[in-house]
Amino acid sequence: MDLFPVKRTIPFMRYAIPANILSFSLFVLAVGFIVFRGLAFSIEFTGGTVMEVSYPQAANLQEIRTTVNELGYEDAQVQSFGTSRDVMIRLPLREGSTTAQVSEQVYNELRKSVPDIERRRTEFVGPQVGKELAEDGALALLFVIIGIMGYLAIRFEWKFAVAAIVANLHDVVIIIGFFAAFQWEFSLSVLAAVLAILGYSVNESVVIFDRVRENFRKMRKATTVEVIDDAITRTMSRTIITHGSTQIFVLTMLLFGGPTLFYFALALTIGIFFGIYSSIYVGSATAMWLGVKREDLIKPIKKKEDAEPELP
Repeated sequence: MDLFPVKRTIPFMRYAIPANILSFSLFVLAVGFIVFRGLAFSIEFTGGTVMEVSYPQAANLQEIRTTVNELGYEDAQVQSFGTSRDVMIRLPLREGSTTAQVSEQVYNELRKSVPDIERRRTEFVGPQVGKELAEDGALALLFVIIGIMGYLAIRFEWKFAVAAIVANLHDVVIIIGFFAAFQWEFSLSVLAAVLAILGYSVNESVVIFDRVRENFRKMRKATTVEVIDDAITRTMSRTIITHGSTQIFVLTMLLFGGPTLFYFALALTIGIFFGIYSSIYVGSATAMWLGVKREDLIKPIKKKEDAEPELP
């Protein structure tokens, strides 16, 4: 039983052309921001100094951030790890300063407010490590895309595989385009969110494609457009429940997760909304433009050849 039943079929594909124009425009705009503005990479990619300090009692992260920002490290990351007393501080590279000088400066400044803090560890993350992380992240995206395309090609048909990959690339580029346009910090957690959205988006496409295949069996006199419209309409209740419940949890991280989870939750929020849109007006529409038809999904039953007469 559907919690949000839709009694009549919504003609989604009627608006496929203007929606595709909008999608293409956003895609080109996102690519432009990525190419010409670039991403504001975090120190995991650019390199920097990592400090671990321990407080005698629960640390005030906001106060620590304020102290570090006053020293000129506005892009520094401050987060708890292990217990509420242990704090990790990531500081970007600064020309003319060594790791020892940077850590000593920050440590001395923190001791002014809490003299009993203990410095546990200081490490330097070089640009070469960051370059390797960026390359590994790109390879992870590539392997995920290849895996998804292969899975869909086996489960459905190559037209659906291409449609799903186009929708997934649309979502990924749009998310990264937002981060390039507004120069939000692109960290490993954001990369993890992008990979999560890849799986989330393809799941939505698989649900719709499954219903399309089922409709081709049931609606024998319907056109491809009618079949796709009915498939999307019949999955609306599930989409509202799934995406709505997920977004409630993500919104909680966005509002109450602090700076550590903010951009992770923001990337997921953008991906969830564009994932819904792309599964309808990018994935399904692309399958329609590629000419998917009943014969692609339902193989004709071969008639048995007339049996040879038995010899007496």
